[in-house]
Amino acid sequence: MLIVTGYMHVDPSDLSRFHAELQAIAVVVRQRPGSLSYDAAVDDAQAGRLLIAERWHDQAALNAHLDAPETKAFVQHWEGKMRGDICKYDASNERDLIAD
Repeated sequence: MLIVTGYMHVDPSDLSRFHAELQAIAVVVRQRPGSLSYDAAVDDAQAGRLLIAERWHDQAALNAHLDAPETKAFVQHWEGKMRGDICKYDASNERDLIAD
């Protein structure tokens, strides 16, 4: 499993529109093969910062998402108006939250 997480930054005056468009594309993204979760939450409205959290089955699923027409259109539309501080992590040791 891959975990993609971090912060996305936009101008605070664009935050509502950015978040709404991101939520609209999320409906499609969550249906893609290999998408385990895809979420964004406003972390600091005054700073225009959102927390991004995604989980993907594997790199092929993430690549397919990044190459999808809807994803490319979203990125192109917001190019130069958003800045990401996003990292990808391999999660190969999944276990229960509470240890036995």
